[in-house]
Amino acid sequence: MIFGRVKPLDAILATAEKKSLKRSLGAFQLTMLGIGAVIGTGIFVLTATAAQKAGPGMMLSFIVAGVVCALAALCYSELASMVPVAGSAYTYSYAVMGELLAWMVGWALILEYALGASAVAVGWSGHIVGFLDSVGIHLPHALTVGPKIEWGILKGGEVGGFVNLPAVIITALVTTLLVIGTKESATFNAVLVAIKVAALSLFVIITVPMIAGHMPNFHPFTPRGWGNPLDSSGTGVLGAAASIFFAYVGFDAVSTAAEETKNPQRNVPIGLIGSLLICTVFYLLVAGGVIGSFGAQPLIDPATGKYFVEGSPELYGSAACSATHAPLVCSKEALAYVLREVSSPWTGWLVGLAATIALPSVVLLMMYGQTRIFFVMARDGLLPQNLATVHPRFRTPWVVTVVTGVVVAICAAFLPVGTLADYSNSGTLFAFAAVSLGVMILRAKDPGRARPFRTPALWVIAPLSILGCVVLFVSLNRASQMVFLVWAAVGLVFYFLYGYRMSHVGRGIVEVPEPEAYEETQPPIPGTH
Repeated sequence: MIFGRVKPLDAILATAEKKSLKRSLGAFQLTMLGIGAVIGTGIFVLTATAAQKAGPGMMLSFIVAGVVCALAALCYSELASMVPVAGSAYTYSYAVMGELLAWMVGWALILEYALGASAVAVGWSGHIVGFLDSVGIHLPHALTVGPKIEWGILKGGEVGGFVNLPAVIITALVTTLLVIGTKESATFNAVLVAIKVAALSLFVIITVPMIAGHMPNFHPFTPRGWGNPLDSSGTGVLGAAASIFFAYVGFDAVSTAAEETKNPQRNVPIGLIGSLLICTVFYLLVAGGVIGSFGAQPLIDPATGKYFVEGSPELYGSAACSATHAPLVCSKEALAYVLREVSSPWTGWLVGLAATIALPSVVLLMMYGQTRIFFVMARDGLLPQNLATVHPRFRTPWVVTVVTGVVVAICAAFLPVGTLADYSNSGTLFAFAAVSLGVMILRAKDPGRARPFRTPALWVIAPLSILGCVVLFVSLNRASQMVFLVWAAVGLVFYFLYGYRMSHVGRGIVEVPEPEAYEETQPPIPGTH
């Protein structure tokens, strides 16, 4: 039976025990870790996408996405504290629900990390182009925007470009770094976190005081309503929440640190909920500052009387977006643009510079996460072992890294950031729902097993987490849902043609050594998005 192929939890824990870490993290350290991991591309880039989908109602979208993420985080933490090894949700699913579902979760995580890295690369491109524009250097439009896509056909032209070259370049540089091997120091990561937080703090300090004088900017508050999942547009408050979910993912940095945490039963939930709560408040202040200081109403196409599709060439090519003081939804570097418009060029320049400096490390971490998932699945025999080939000189899995880099570069070259984030979210939501289901199954199957952290009110929290993931998934646009379904179908075909026959568990091979040479030359994954 396929569902009977469960990787023994005791074997996984035995592997983890060989690498047991000192418990040294407290609630404060976990909270700071979570804040650093969560704050990233989403808030710097997707604010404009959320504005076109929901208008000022995007403030509600941040709350909805944050609540769903918190519910999933609590479920995630119980399994993370029990199974503190590489592979994230894939490994948890293998131990609890069997090989087939584990494969589907791992396959979904590939979608999450690869397209997430592409989204960050495109976000970085928007910032570097805007930054260069602000200092008088103008890159050709055709080389900074992907082409228009209609029914799978690429079309250039006035409103579309040819290729997003900056996104391709940053992906190539990151791929090279991963092949060569690099270890990011804790100090360097801390500096990048400080830069991001300082940039957002500057934005809040400047824009929030302006809210009182611009209250009409909040009306209408929900111009596109809450959204109807059945209309396939992925708009409204829920549609924006499904996109903004990308801005929260990264809490697994806290979950997977459970084995290094003092008193995890107390400190893990404090770190998780504390970091998500602080980030949600931060995001609400930023969104309020955007709306109150500049406005965030979605644009309507005067030719059709319908709202533009967020991030579309038609939107960027419209007369409104060509104006001197274009609306927020026209910007690819929303926060920097708002500051340049409502404050002074140098403040926008600083925020743009901060994002330009910080975002490449996020691309690196997400691409590394992708290679880690590939590597663990290959180690289990579900993917070809050649993918995990280690470079003789650099001691890194160069084959899978190059393959990942090529895929990320192609997606970043031709697709807008909002589309990539939605595609990535579809895989993430499936994985989170699977983890929430898994924690209930394991609690019922093995209630006596030691749990350093137990999800409170599990039989309420886990079902709500699954429900929240389903609601956000159906609130994505139809294209994002179809991408996930097609990706899942391809994954099933590959599994039954290759993974089912070559699986180590299926062949009776259980104890597989950890890839020491690989792990020693790679950076840690804080899961930053």
